[in-house]
Amino acid sequence: MEEVPLEAQRSQAPEAESERGAQTRITVDSPRAMQELGRRIAGLLRPGDLVLLTGELGAGKTTLTRGLGEGLGVRGAVTSPTFVIARVHPSLTGGPALVHVDAYRLGGGLEEMEDLDLDVSLPESVVVVEWGDGKVEELSDDRLHVVIARAVGHEEVLDDVREVSVRGVGARWDAGAGLEALAGALSE
Repeated sequence: MEEVPLEAQRSQAPEAESERGAQTRITVDSPRAMQELGRRIAGLLRPGDLVLLTGELGAGKTTLTRGLGEGLGVRGAVTSPTFVIARVHPSLTGGPALVHVDAYRLGGGLEEMEDLDLDVSLPESVVVVEWGDGKVEELSDDRLHVVIARAVGHEEVLDDVREVSVRGVGARWDAGAGLEALAGALSE
């Protein structure tokens, strides 16, 4: 597999006490590199993990999720579930299924999400929720929060460059659970 050039650094961001956890910041320079980051993050995930993806339209949330699906070895093309709200991608390798949710069109909090039965899917799946901030955090005390932002340089937005912050929240991620290795692997 061709190495994808990515820069990474480990940091601790000042967060609210309940939101503290290991954090890694990564600069991604192309959609291909974003997909590779997803594959690498997938190597850290296990059944029961909740992943929240935050970023503006076109930031790369679905591209990252496509890489997660490849890394988890799931069936089906991972595409945006915007109009169907959620898609389940069963594992082809005996691992966890990927439940990909787009909460963009959902206005309410966890009550509206309950209709999707995510709490039932969570223990045996990896649940990835785009636009889930303020809507699904109550599903799990432990979650991985990925924030994708367009990079800005010299007063212009750099088209394909993204700044990605990967932060673990809760006891599952307290010791980093491999996030530091993710940064190390990406900076080589």
